[in-house]
Amino acid sequence: MSAAPPLTLPSKLPQVGTTIFTVMSKLAGECGAVNLAQGFPDFSAPQRLFDLVAQHIAAGRNQYAPMAGAAPLREAIAEKVGALYAANYEVETEITVTAGATQAIHTAISACVRPGDEVIVFAPVYDAYVPGIDLNGGRAVVAHLRFPDYRPDWDEVRTLITPRTRMIIINSPHNPSGAVWSADDLDRLAALTRNTDIVVVSDEVYEHIVFADSGQRHHSVAAHPQLRERSFVVSSFGKTYHVTGWKIAYCLAPAQLTAEFRKAHQFVVFAVNHPMQLALADFMRERPEFALGLAAFYQGKRDFFRAALAASRFELLPCAGTYFQLARYAAISAEPDTEFVQRLTREHGVAAIPVSVFYPCLEDRRVIRFCFAKSEETLAAAAERLVSV
Repeated sequence: MSAAPPLTLPSKLPQVGTTIFTVMSKLAGECGAVNLAQGFPDFSAPQRLFDLVAQHIAAGRNQYAPMAGAAPLREAIAEKVGALYAANYEVETEITVTAGATQAIHTAISACVRPGDEVIVFAPVYDAYVPGIDLNGGRAVVAHLRFPDYRPDWDEVRTLITPRTRMIIINSPHNPSGAVWSADDLDRLAALTRNTDIVVVSDEVYEHIVFADSGQRHHSVAAHPQLRERSFVVSSFGKTYHVTGWKIAYCLAPAQLTAEFRKAHQFVVFAVNHPMQLALADFMRERPEFALGLAAFYQGKRDFFRAALAASRFELLPCAGTYFQLARYAAISAEPDTEFVQRLTREHGVAAIPVSVFYPCLEDRRVIRFCFAKSEETLAAAAERLVSV
């Protein structure tokens, strides 16, 4: 019997391979390098949060949570958003707990974007956005954040809006640059989308990490009356409570948008880890100061890392928020950034992320991204190696 012909399966994402975060973390492990590539802490959440999880597990709350999220957590989210942004979201119809922020963003895209629709994204753009658009038959249209401060050019955005524009995805505080958008930026976006059917996805997972010395603060779309009515606002418990592996986040949206969001959400994950949701709800009420102190906590780490690199040949770019520090290496090498980070990992024992991978069309300015959500011991070890480069 002759062999059957091999299976032919045309890829829906022919340009996509393993993400750079996985690639660099794997390389860091193989080389024994300090991993400042992937954005996760190497320190723990408060023990109290773990104790609360254990209590809810022991109490038998181990079956499916409600599809929209456990009621106590949605109530705690509503209280938080009301206190921070004077924004009132209905617990039953406007707040949904998701399996991480990436799932929330992908679900919002799936709920709204149809074949032929256009979605405006801002480059450098987090790598999950464009594949989500492609998988739903949409087309990503790229606006460029101006180097080196990574500010949006609203005149450019105006020229990119067409009758096919269905969605605009924004991200502030911004990964990878650490830039923070202003109130004027949101006003400009509101003006451009007024009297249109364009929906906005606002990725605000670093909402609590804006540094006091930047003179800025986080302006949430949830607090903007005009934008709120057309927007999905996404935030993350993983980023706030140092538990990225729990993959728990939430999405705020007006009832009409939430109804469409949940139609997709229920068939993507249905429900999110129940005892952990309940533990987060308890912890939010017991320790509201934890999230409020996050900016000062990470500013200390940023300042420690920047001071430790002062004697290096890296040029550190401004960092107003997030837990990422961009650095130019033009004084060190003319290599493309993807080659430089691999050599940095293999020869000097520090893993970073090349910023060119955040551009759908190659734009290499010899800039790399370090994650400083690490212990001081880890940051000091990395800096010692980087100073010698």
